[in-house]
Amino acid sequence: MVRAPRGFRHRTRKLLKKHTRERGGVPPISLLLHEYNAGDKVHVIINPAIHKGMPHRRYHGKTGVVVGKRGKAYLVKLSLGKKEKTLIVRPEHLRPASQ
Repeated sequence: MVRAPRGFRHRTRKLLKKHTRERGGVPPISLLLHEYNAGDKVHVIINPAIHKGMPHRRYHGKTGVVVGKRGKAYLVKLSLGKKEKTLIVRPEHLRPASQ
């Protein structure tokens, strides 16, 4: 037997599935135009239709703090266990956390 590939989206069939009425490639324009400032809390919710700036599946559903901006993407710092991680994520995969 051949070993199964371990790609970037390995085992994401149910994790990155959209609901029936959300399907399609274009996200709501309000999510793309939302400006995040340093110190804002955000949820990392991956949009599977957009591959650019997509974080790894282990960060799906996590909450972090915006540290800065790099081009069109944002630097998001979050903790994973005892470790602090800094992600480079585009705004299509971010949602503002209500304070």
